[in-house]
Amino acid sequence: MPVLFLHGWGVGPHSYSAPLAQLRSLGCDVMAPAQPGFGGAAALQGDECSFSGYGRWAASYLDTMDVDEPVAVVGHSFGGGVAIQLAHDHPERVADLVLCNGVGGFPWAGPQGPDSVTERPWWEWGRILGADLFAASTMVRVLPALLGEAVPNLVSNPLAMWRVGEFVRRAHLLDEVTTLRRRGVPMTVVWSDRDRLVPHAGFLAICRAAGVHGEVVPGSHSWLIADPRRFGDIVLRAMVDAGAVPLSMAAAG
Repeated sequence: MPVLFLHGWGVGPHSYSAPLAQLRSLGCDVMAPAQPGFGGAAALQGDECSFSGYGRWAASYLDTMDVDEPVAVVGHSFGGGVAIQLAHDHPERVADLVLCNGVGGFPWAGPQGPDSVTERPWWEWGRILGADLFAASTMVRVLPALLGEAVPNLVSNPLAMWRVGEFVRRAHLLDEVTTLRRRGVPMTVVWSDRDRLVPHAGFLAICRAAGVHGEVVPGSHSWLIADPRRFGDIVLRAMVDAGAVPLSMAAAG
């Protein structure tokens, strides 16, 4: 049951230790690399610093791991965008997709009506992220997990974080999602009801392009860190629906 997990912007795989442990407890062989520019990994240079470049990097990573079978790809936030691009550009690598609060549903809509996420100034992104991190119901679990990697990333490679952030906030991957739908790639799209980084309109746009209803869970943008059991159940169910895991095995898990 191979699973490739792609983390969100600004952090690394160690921030997701609880949800990744939950996947492993269910029998998944989890690969969770630090993506370029984060977690001490070297940044992508030039034109490679794009979703296409990250998709190529992910395919190359699977090569280095000697993975010769399609894998379930789970992406959170920025990692969701990378997962979409990987599946689009390297279809032989991906058995199914699970997108958790994934970017790519541009154009988005704000509380005052339709607008582009690119119009948000950086201080607004910081304010929203701070509100997400300091949500009283999840702060004890989420804040230490994220800040443990976000601060070192910011100190060690602020340019890489900025360059990635620039193309992430312009993410427009609906054409790629539509192509995946036509190819018959199983997709599970999840969003949390208190997410203020990826708006509900962006989630709905991806759902429409994917031809799925999507699933709304309680929580903030980083809900999977606060609720690893629910996250594990969603991923396992997606793998069963895609035929990657027998129903009997899922029931045993």
